[in-house]
Amino acid sequence: MAKSDSFPVGSKRIGLGFPCFLIAEVGQAHDGSLGLAHSFIDAAADAGADAIKFQTHIAEAESTLDEQWRIKFSYEDSTRYDYWKRISFSSEQWAQLCMHASDRKIIFLSTAFSVEAFELLSRLNIPAWKIASGELLSNFLLDRFIASGKPLLISSGMSSLIELKELAKKLIACNSKYCFLQCTSKYPTTLKDVGLNVIAEMRNSLGPIVGLSDHTGNIDVLKTAIARGANVIEAHITFDRKMFGPDSESSLTRTEFAELVKYRDTVFELDSNPVNKDLLAAELSNMRNLFMRSVALKADAVAGTVLTLDMLTLKKPASGIPESKLQSLVGKALARNVSARRLLTESDLVNE
Repeated sequence: MAKSDSFPVGSKRIGLGFPCFLIAEVGQAHDGSLGLAHSFIDAAADAGADAIKFQTHIAEAESTLDEQWRIKFSYEDSTRYDYWKRISFSSEQWAQLCMHASDRKIIFLSTAFSVEAFELLSRLNIPAWKIASGELLSNFLLDRFIASGKPLLISSGMSSLIELKELAKKLIACNSKYCFLQCTSKYPTTLKDVGLNVIAEMRNSLGPIVGLSDHTGNIDVLKTAIARGANVIEAHITFDRKMFGPDSESSLTRTEFAELVKYRDTVFELDSNPVNKDLLAAELSNMRNLFMRSVALKADAVAGTVLTLDMLTLKKPASGIPESKLQSLVGKALARNVSARRLLTESDLVNE
């Protein structure tokens, strides 16, 4: 089965020949506030993001009291399990968020971290699955994502290239539409660990549609990835980097996300309009004549003057005797008085 060079996600299309697909990742930045989660949808839509993405955690289905904190940041949750429990939404609330995104014409996505979360989101008919880095090491959820037949956006933060190649073979055999995202599971990610070079390596070995899942919060990193041909960018979004939560420091602000959208559109416009240098030169021929030069006199001269090389110069525009004929004018006589403020013409010369 051939690797696809593009595929649809909702109303958009991802891949070669299409604008970089920009995902505004909310994650847990809402901290369990349904109102704040809705506010993020409006912020991402206003910024021009293609999709907004949440994370669907169901504590009882995903976690235990033995789960350790990646970073202990919560002032009110004694365990990771308690945190997932506190910030989770009901099925009805997830449906409300999905509907709100639809109303704002932004694609709704959420990462499922359990079978129950997968089933919940399946009922919402989300158009693609964003697969977290930790799920690539087990078939427990991965096989369900694949069997759904929906496009897969796959973070690769904890996998080797060899492991990704094996997964790509499996996806191709299953006729899956997929995009691998270079990702470094460090929060925040330093510049030396971003690995933009991996995007090209993925395109060469895994498939043509590739991208970046970012944890730097640095817009320059994301602009560089777009300029280098990333098909998908996932970046965390925040109202302010001082907001509470584990990902605020590695997020883009709303203003930065809007700037990234504008940059993406500029790059796509540039890449969509290759220039034929010869045709462009022909179109600019009239302008070129304004900037090029023709033969003229350095000083006024009277009729009968025999031209010498030191009497001649080149001045704009290029509508008179061309520079290539300058030497051939030496020794010719003027048929009339000629001003240095005008170009020299053939009719100014004595006909031999």
